[in-house]
Amino acid sequence: MSTIKAWAAHTAGGKLEPFEYDPGPLGDEEVEIAVEYCGICHSDLSLLNNDWGMTRYPFVPGHEATGRVVAMGNKAKGVSIGQRVGLGWNSHSCMHCKQCLMGHQNLCESLQPTLIGRHGAFANKVRAHWVWTMPLPEGLDSRESGPLLCGGITVFAPLRELNISPTARVGVVGIGGLGHMALKFCKAWGCEVTAFTSSDSKAEEARAFGAHHVVSTGDSKAIEKLAGTFDLIIDTVNATLDWNGLLNALAPNGRLHVVGAVPEPIPVPVFTLLMGQKSVSGSPTGSRGAIDSMLNFAARHQVTPQTEHFPMSKVNEAMEHLRAGKARYRIVLDADFS
Repeated sequence: MSTIKAWAAHTAGGKLEPFEYDPGPLGDEEVEIAVEYCGICHSDLSLLNNDWGMTRYPFVPGHEATGRVVAMGNKAKGVSIGQRVGLGWNSHSCMHCKQCLMGHQNLCESLQPTLIGRHGAFANKVRAHWVWTMPLPEGLDSRESGPLLCGGITVFAPLRELNISPTARVGVVGIGGLGHMALKFCKAWGCEVTAFTSSDSKAEEARAFGAHHVVSTGDSKAIEKLAGTFDLIIDTVNATLDWNGLLNALAPNGRLHVVGAVPEPIPVPVFTLLMGQKSVSGSPTGSRGAIDSMLNFAARHQVTPQTEHFPMSKVNEAMEHLRAGKARYRIVLDADFS
């Protein structure tokens, strides 16, 4: 029997406790990863609390893992035993539906997220299909790369998929776990970057992350002065905003792109869209190809998240740190199983 040691909650919002389970035989196309580090994403907290109504207990969080390959199914490809790899939000896709064949595996009709219906990577080992087991480029540090595999690709994918020019003017709403990485990627992409934040205390940090300008989301007059400015605005926050002000801040053909889980419907004035040929869109993480591009771009330009580290044995303290809004800006767990 192969046993995986992990941290699991047995009830919604419950404390994470030591947990062991037998994952069964390794699938022909699966890879087993010895977890060394795992980032904590707000989605881990949402699923722990069953905020989305889809969590099964016992529940093992974790979907920003880095480590080394320790076992491979007899049909697994693309990696080798001992290789440094990462695993993000998705762990399986069918590889034969229309979206998979078009290279959009993250939109697969039967996509299997790493955390939903299976156990995640707050563990000493985790399994995934070889397609979603991403080799890490030499220029990236395993210790800091986990958050790139979910938060990083979430904010990088719009730049790639929407064909954003390196001369574009881009706004980033929210300077948190997603937003601070968005600033770094947009700056490295070559864009003129404006940070929108509700916290004046983050202004200098935003500039250090890559923002050329900083605007308060609560200053409607300042936003009004930006009318017609932005080719792209990336919204990274889970909050209701001055949607009309942001849409007016878009240049003709501009786009408001949402990657934060906004809790309420977004009111869209159609006349504003029509007259400026503007658009509103959203996206989830990214395809395997997009993730590979992001990792190579991050290695080349040394784009890494700002992290805080906790030993995995103090995972409950780390989750409370996130719950209290104290994370600056991504938390990473260092696996310390005996």
